[in-house]
Amino acid sequence: MHATKLLASCLAGLSLALAQVPAAHAQEAEPIVNSDLSGELFYQLILAEMSANQGDLGNAYSLMLNAARKANDAKLFERSIALAIQGRSGDYALDAARTWLRAQPNSREANRYVLQILLGMNRVSDSLEPLKRELTEVSGDERLDAINRIPGYYARVTDKALGIAIVQQALSADLQDKRYGPAAWVTLGLMQLNAGDKEAPWASADAAQKLNPVSDELAVLALNLMELDDARAKSYLAAYWQSPQAKADLRMLYARRLTQSNQLDAALEQAILTTQQAPQQHEPWLLRGSLEWQMQNADSAQASLQQFLQLTEPGEPASRNALTPRQRSEAYLLLSQIAQSRKDYATALNYADQADAAEDAMRAGSRKALILAEQGKLPQAREALEAIPEERPEDARTKVSLLVSLLRDNGQVQQAYDVLKDAVQRYPQDAELLYDKALLADRLGKYDAMEHDLRRVIELNPQYHHAYNALGYSLAERNTRLGEARTLVQKALELAPNDPYIIDSMAWVEYRSGNLKAAQTWLEKAYSLRTDTEIAAHLGEVLWVQGQHERANQIWGEALQHNPNHSVLQETMRRLRKKP
Repeated sequence: MHATKLLASCLAGLSLALAQVPAAHAQEAEPIVNSDLSGELFYQLILAEMSANQGDLGNAYSLMLNAARKANDAKLFERSIALAIQGRSGDYALDAARTWLRAQPNSREANRYVLQILLGMNRVSDSLEPLKRELTEVSGDERLDAINRIPGYYARVTDKALGIAIVQQALSADLQDKRYGPAAWVTLGLMQLNAGDKEAPWASADAAQKLNPVSDELAVLALNLMELDDARAKSYLAAYWQSPQAKADLRMLYARRLTQSNQLDAALEQAILTTQQAPQQHEPWLLRGSLEWQMQNADSAQASLQQFLQLTEPGEPASRNALTPRQRSEAYLLLSQIAQSRKDYATALNYADQADAAEDAMRAGSRKALILAEQGKLPQAREALEAIPEERPEDARTKVSLLVSLLRDNGQVQQAYDVLKDAVQRYPQDAELLYDKALLADRLGKYDAMEHDLRRVIELNPQYHHAYNALGYSLAERNTRLGEARTLVQKALELAPNDPYIIDSMAWVEYRSGNLKAAQTWLEKAYSLRTDTEIAAHLGEVLWVQGQHERANQIWGEALQHNPNHSVLQETMRRLRKKP
């Protein structure tokens, strides 16, 4: 390296090491004072950084640690640890952290480094003392924060059972304490959950609930337990949501968990409550708008999304959030969809352009293509797709999926199928492309090809619940091999028990099997989770054939208001209402 460049590089590293040496703690507004850093120590730091830049990390570490001892400065100790980690020496990093702690026995930062390095080296049994020290030196809210940080420290240790035992020992004095106990039990519960234990976390939740049924910490654990048992976890949350201390951030997290499990009505209710509780927080407005649009309430969705954009305008506090550009893009794309649903294509394209400006070129380009295609401008739509830049290797594959969707949704099913046939040859291990090809084969009546592709998807990804569901539903729809259809849909339900479309498929298996009451029960559940038009068509049919014509007409009427041109709904109504 050229000498000038080397010196510049060394000084850049040195600026980090000297960021807060003892005599340089002055505020920006105060007069500049000379550091009492000696020339010898300054020269030693220069040598340390030069050694680091030349790749001699061992020498750099030794020089930096020696300088840290002489100056007794936290930043220099921290730099020593960084050099040891850069050199992949856990032992050196631990030695530097312990040297720092001996030099500054009251330093919580030094102790935390010792704890984290030990855990990073998987020396779990040695972590008890620094963990105890982390807890004993604080009280009040600081102690609660320290307890709540513990699961993160132990998240990656390999011996999770030992980690839990160490933490339980360190928290023994807190477990029965009214103030700290809920946090202590929740810490254990989260660690038990991370260890894959499906029973112990519930006992920890019970213990936390006895001490304080409305603690924030218990709510956090219950939200995490929703993945094990949704209904049981919600029982811990009921009292919390009624409490005036319920935090908007946790309610927002709850809304997201409900969204992930397709409980959209409940999710929207929580999102609305969050915007009422914290109207200046921007994220709840975005989630609310997204859910309102999914629930086909365009006016409310537009108002919520515009409120989100207003809160994240440049200069507003929310605009400083690092995620805001991506979130603003999401809002513009949703507003584009709303405008398109109203046939306001110019506004829809304008919103898509603004999403593009927010650095979401792939989704913005696909939005433009969909808008153009709906106007009958299919060649221009394909040009819009082709114009999307391929910035990552996976972008070419994404554009294939977008083209297939464009062709399929505009009646070019055979062309879409042909595109997928070529794509599957290029990406033979891509389960999603195979799945899409199978669905198109089903639409074209190529049932053998459909079944072959879906079984290949299951072979590639045994957890791909959509494939089990699609094959099971197809068999049920064609009223063939109903026993096999039931087995396939049951497997899909095991993998995604709250998916309304899979529940709808099980209802259809029961319907084809002549079990009308069971079919109705499944469909009522599916419709309660998602007021989807096709689910409404199926529920109406099952009600109709049982003589419940008035209720069937009511369900169909509601669905028609949201989606009057839905082919399955229209065909169902014509077939069943036809006079003998």
